[in-house]
Amino acid sequence: MTVTPAHVRELFKGLENGDGAAFFAHVADDVDWTVMGSHPLAGHYCSKSDFIAGTFAKLGQVLPEGAQLHLEHLIVTGDQAAVELHSLATANNGMRFDNRYCWIVFFEAERIVRVRAYLDSAMVTKLFEENPVTVCQP
Repeated sequence: MTVTPAHVRELFKGLENGDGAAFFAHVADDVDWTVMGSHPLAGHYCSKSDFIAGTFAKLGQVLPEGAQLHLEHLIVTGDQAAVELHSLATANNGMRFDNRYCWIVFFEAERIVRVRAYLDSAMVTKLFEENPVTVCQP
């Protein structure tokens, strides 16, 4: 089944409304998600749980209201979508985190199975330099 722009917009409403669970319900457990760049969130994640732990959980520690991602532009072709997003967020220290993103999203049976995510690496690095994440050691 071909993915439609309306379907993709509906999926991303969860992120726009602060309901990450609604969005991630449409992401495969074994998603292949690569966050490009050289910053604290960058990496290749081979599961939904690893991606959430490596990105959204870290952001949740420094952005009290979350990343507040909003879909700005969308191109859909076949089972792929290019999704441009922006965040409107404020960090614990008051720093504005108004980042821009482009996610190349691949679908199978209307579920997200692979993502390549691009963002402002320098802004992410500055965010975590000014708002360190606490890591508990066992």
